[in-house]
Amino acid sequence: MQKLLVFQSLWAMERRHTDGRERGLRENIAMISEAGFDGVSAHYTSRRDVLQLHETIQGTGLKIEGVCFPRSVEDLRLPLELATEFPVTHIDLQPDIRLRRIEDCLPLLDGWMCLAEEARIPVFIETHRDRMTTDLFFTLDLLDRRPELPLLADLSHFFVGREFSFPVDQENHVMIQRILHNTWAFHARVASREQVQIEISFPHHRPWVNLFLEWWDHGIRIWRSRALPEAELVFTCELGPKPYAISGPDGNDMSDRWSEALLLRQMLQELWAATSSTQAC
Repeated sequence: MQKLLVFQSLWAMERRHTDGRERGLRENIAMISEAGFDGVSAHYTSRRDVLQLHETIQGTGLKIEGVCFPRSVEDLRLPLELATEFPVTHIDLQPDIRLRRIEDCLPLLDGWMCLAEEARIPVFIETHRDRMTTDLFFTLDLLDRRPELPLLADLSHFFVGREFSFPVDQENHVMIQRILHNTWAFHARVASREQVQIEISFPHHRPWVNLFLEWWDHGIRIWRSRALPEAELVFTCELGPKPYAISGPDGNDMSDRWSEALLLRQMLQELWAATSSTQAC
């Protein structure tokens, strides 16, 4: 049976509060585990950090999404070596290079996919600002050249980057749906056309929350139609600290991001349940 896994980003656990107090890794892992998340998203770029994470999650049952930021094909080797030794559900690859020609990107994408196939570890290319995939049109052009390229969709970057008018018109919906057809995992936050991350608990932000729920619902249904019967779909709650989070005059978040992560997980679980009941019919 297909399964939804909801992860929590360790980066999103950073407080960056004016009181100066930050939780340690062990405290963060305890919070995430006790709250019932299925896993964590963490950088897979340092053996020391990955070893510490692996030791800390022992006995919790938490799974891991490994994140990396390669600038060359060879840069992916270490994350894959770490993922072989310390297993992950997948590697989230943010291509940390900003090329202007599609033809210059293809050797990198092909090289990364070749290494992923050799290692037998899923590697998904994240849609993210200030990366190869910063622009929606450019990413769609990449898909025209590599139609099977597996993506990890963080739709907030496209929404704020393109500053879609609201309500979103059909042309833009179709472009997002094209991204979703190649999506194998998600990072979840809600954007407006002006802000990459808005507070989902504020009532006046509900129109944007509903838009993202519509897109995620569509993405879940596409994924379920093509994934294997026993496959697991990972959504990572990634409500980042300031300056992603909007801060007030006191320099602190205007909402409780941890509570909102729990709310976001509930929304995703409800979407999943709705697609399950539809399929059962």
